[in-house]
Amino acid sequence: MIGARIGAEHLAAYRSLPAFDVRWVCDLDVARARDVAKDARVTTEIAEVLADPDVDIVDICLPPALHLTVILDALAAGKHVVCEKPLVTRLADFEEVEAAAARAKRRVFPIFQYRYGPATAALSVLAKADLLGQPLVASLETHWSRGSDYYATPWRGTWAGEQGGAILTHAIHIHDFLVRTFGPVASVFARLGALVNQIEVEDCAALSLQMTNGALATSSVTLGAATDTTRVRLVYTGLTATSATIPYAPADGDWTFTARDPKRQAEADEILATLPKAPSGFTGQFSAIATALSGGDADAVSVHDARVALEFVAAVYASHRSGGAVGLPLDPDHPYQESWLE
Repeated sequence: MIGARIGAEHLAAYRSLPAFDVRWVCDLDVARARDVAKDARVTTEIAEVLADPDVDIVDICLPPALHLTVILDALAAGKHVVCEKPLVTRLADFEEVEAAAARAKRRVFPIFQYRYGPATAALSVLAKADLLGQPLVASLETHWSRGSDYYATPWRGTWAGEQGGAILTHAIHIHDFLVRTFGPVASVFARLGALVNQIEVEDCAALSLQMTNGALATSSVTLGAATDTTRVRLVYTGLTATSATIPYAPADGDWTFTARDPKRQAEADEILATLPKAPSGFTGQFSAIATALSGGDADAVSVHDARVALEFVAAVYASHRSGGAVGLPLDPDHPYQESWLE
């Protein structure tokens, strides 16, 4: 584990799964690392972790600007990689990551833990039972509270350190969840603003999306809410699915699944009543990674998924700055393939 801040949540998930043994916690803040390490070794040197032949996986929880270098070093050392979002901070970097993984014959798993949980499992089963129908309209809310204490960490809120604002750092997961449940995005129209904090990057956003299947979606993002809430509402031709308001685990909680045809509600309820509870969040994602690495059939997030998510981020910035809608995927020669940084 490289980085013990959000890494502490990763550690709790790894320790809940028998497939994993945590050997190292690496952080420049030794006290923080020791606080979460338990029986794992503590170091401030990434090279010490990479030199350990018994380490199979390196999990990177560092500031975004540092991801690429550590990913490449870990792959060169023969390790599989798990990495927090964003996997990289330039679309042009994906080719280098994929080439390095191919040379090393190792896997790279981007973190998108929102995909895992009872709600996504339920939606998959309902789709197989032909109870969802076609996507029509979705609404997303990422309404959280982040103030001066959060942005006291020097790299946060800056283009150089964070490489983006709420669209990149806070709402990237919910937009990946939308793609997972509603299909790819065809175009986005965005308005962004730093309305809450005195920072370089955005902390509020209003997005209008059209999906490739014709469905429409809106996404509202703010870091100026009184409390942290995340809300998802997915309207299909056959059923409407509505989340609870759990802020960082929207696939958890008490969702409602309401059939448009009342005669099919009992069918949906029966399916949901017999559905085993799926592991959620980091535990769900790391369980899928363990299955994938053991050769099983798993819904593990891929580098391609991370590229789709980051390309959407680039399109949001392009739309806001141009004042118009931006289509996806971006053209290969689009300038934001190299960088969207201001």
